[in-house]
Amino acid sequence: MTGQIYVGLMSGTSLDGVDAVVAEFDQQGTPKLLARASEHFSPGLRHELLSLNSSGADELARAAIVSQALARLYATVTKQAIFAAGLTSQDISAIGAHGQTVRHQPQAGYTIQLNSPALLAELTQIDVVADFRSRDVAAGGQGAPLVPMFHQYVFMGNEPRVVLNLGGIANITVLDPDKPLLGFDTGPANVLMDLWCERHTGQAYDHSGQWGGSGLVNKALLEHLISSEPWFDLPAPKSTGRDLFHADWLNERLSAFVETPQNVQATLRALTAQTISQAIERYATQAKDVLVCGGGAKNALLMRDLGNLLKRPVTATDYHGISSQDVEALAFAWLAWANQNDVKASNPAVTGAQGARLLGATWKAG
Repeated sequence: MTGQIYVGLMSGTSLDGVDAVVAEFDQQGTPKLLARASEHFSPGLRHELLSLNSSGADELARAAIVSQALARLYATVTKQAIFAAGLTSQDISAIGAHGQTVRHQPQAGYTIQLNSPALLAELTQIDVVADFRSRDVAAGGQGAPLVPMFHQYVFMGNEPRVVLNLGGIANITVLDPDKPLLGFDTGPANVLMDLWCERHTGQAYDHSGQWGGSGLVNKALLEHLISSEPWFDLPAPKSTGRDLFHADWLNERLSAFVETPQNVQATLRALTAQTISQAIERYATQAKDVLVCGGGAKNALLMRDLGNLLKRPVTATDYHGISSQDVEALAFAWLAWANQNDVKASNPAVTGAQGARLLGATWKAG
C-alpha cells in the first residue's frame, strides 16, 4: 500500500449504532475502501444518548460517563475493522471520530458531539481526529452538513445530480459541474418514523417500511406537519436535528387528529419524501438523478415515494461504487485525511461560514 490509511467512525441521529470503515487515500484524497465493521448500541446506551438530547438532571456527569462508553465501543469497532483489513494499528494514520450529536444550536454558536477522543487514542494507540463541527460554527457557519465536500470528491459526474443522505435527518448535496457546491438539511428522514415505530411496535425502526406500508397517508395531517413548521421555509444553508424534530414536536401536531398508528407512520414517511422533493425542486431542478445513502436507503417504500415525486432515477449509492451504509463513515475517514493533510474541508456555500476552515483537532496516541 502506498497511500495513507484512515479509519472513519460515524454514529448518527438514528442512534442505531456505530459504523467503521478502513480506507486508503491517495495524494488527491480519493478513497479505496479496505474493510468495514459495525456495532449496535446496547439498549441502555441508546436510551441514555436519547435522554441527553433534552435537558435533564446531572447532565454533565452523565454526558462524561456516556462519552467514555462511546469511546470504548468506538475502540472495539475500530479494532474489528482494522483486523478485517488485515492490518495493525501501526498501519493507520489516524481515526476520524464524529462522536454523537446531542445538541445542535449553531444560531446560538454551539454544537455538541459526545466523544472521548483522548480515551479512544489511548485504547487504540492511534491518533484521533475529532470535534469536526465547532470550527465551522466558530466561523459563523452551521457546522453541518459536513459531507458535501466528500460527496463532491466521489460522486461528481458530468451532469447535475443530487446526493441524498437519509439518516435521522435528511440532507442533500447538489453536484453540478458548472455551479458552486451546495448542501443543506431538508428536515426529518428517519428520526420521526423511528420514534413513532418504537412507540407503537417496540422496534427501533420500521424494517423496509413494511409497518407504515399498511397505512394510508392523511393528507390533512401531512399539510399541517409542513405548514406548521417555519423551518421548512428557511433558505439554504440550514441545518437541524433532534433539537427541533423530537417527540414533543410530533405530539403537539398530532393532538388535533385522530388516526391509526399505521396511518401516522405512512404520513411521516410522506413528510420525509415531500420535504426532500420540495428542496430538490427548489435548488436542484436540473439534477438528472438522485443517489441515496444512509439507513433510509433500505426503506423500499420511501425510495418508491421519492422516485414517484422526483420523476427521475433514485438509486442507492451501492450502484455507484460505495455501499449506502458506508458513505458517512467513509466521509469522516476523509475528513481525518483532510485535517492531517491541511485541506480545508468546509465550504462556506454549504454551511454559511465566513470562509473555508480546517476542521477537527488531533489527539495524539503517544
